[in-house]
Amino acid sequence: MAVKWIAQDFGGLDVFTEVEADDLPPGRGEVTIEIRAAGMNPADYKHVASGSDRSLLPVQVGYEIAGVIRGIGPDTTIASGGGAVGDEVLAFRVAGGYASELTVPAADVFAKPASLGFPEAANLLLAGSTAAEMLDVTRVTAGDTILLHGASGAVGVSVLQQAALLGATVIGTASEKSFEVVRRFGGHPVAYGDGLEQRVRDAAPNGVVAALDAVGTDEAVDVSLALVDDRQRIVTIAAPGRAEADGFRAIAGARPQSAAFRNGVRARLIDLAGSGRLVVPIARTWPLDEAREALEFLMDQHPGGKLALIP
Repeated sequence: MAVKWIAQDFGGLDVFTEVEADDLPPGRGEVTIEIRAAGMNPADYKHVASGSDRSLLPVQVGYEIAGVIRGIGPDTTIASGGGAVGDEVLAFRVAGGYASELTVPAADVFAKPASLGFPEAANLLLAGSTAAEMLDVTRVTAGDTILLHGASGAVGVSVLQQAALLGATVIGTASEKSFEVVRRFGGHPVAYGDGLEQRVRDAAPNGVVAALDAVGTDEAVDVSLALVDDRQRIVTIAAPGRAEADGFRAIAGARPQSAAFRNGVRARLIDLAGSGRLVVPIARTWPLDEAREALEFLMDQHPGGKLALIP
């Protein structure tokens, strides 16, 4: 019998509950994965905290996993080709990843590179595909200098690495204690807070051509609007209200256009990570049965890297 975490209601951490799950064989087009690591993301608790549509309850928690194929449906091939019991894989854009095993669509399952650990593999694609879309919609290319708000967070660290691969220069906002993280991944750190606009101007005397916001503060938005003339080259993942009011881009994984892009970029990101060109820093792992404690740690907003649950 498998176990999994669900949110039985909308609200705080007290609504998250560990329950037993049915152990059903995979059907055609499905793969059952014995989970070795479940990735953790702020969306795991934010969707529960802000939800209101009770028809969605109970909420299946967790969007990305890595593990070993335990079963595969008849005439079924995983997204990267092939697929057999015992193969190491990762899966993204799934529902219910906080579990000991999970049956998912084969189209969301990819071979895990041998060079990539299970916790790293389970934390690669949500942050990585979000970062890739931010760079894509703002048309970042070689020679560009861009501004990144929240450069030391999970999405920010992936943006830094992917921007470097494109040949772009990144001015990244962060707290001073996180400056070394920004530098490690190729960015030029500046402290957020009063005077941010001038500090960015000093760091980029020729200006910035795009701004990517991963924090959603009014400061981040106001500075972006002050520094970037073309509002189509400003994007946020955390301030959709400001984006609508001020006429710049907001993206989110639940939007069809974002979902299509993020699905399409998965294989490329896996290849980058497998070859060592895209690193997923892991701060800490937790046993699966301590998911509530791990979520509390994640909610602190400064975990220092990605977190994973280990069944």
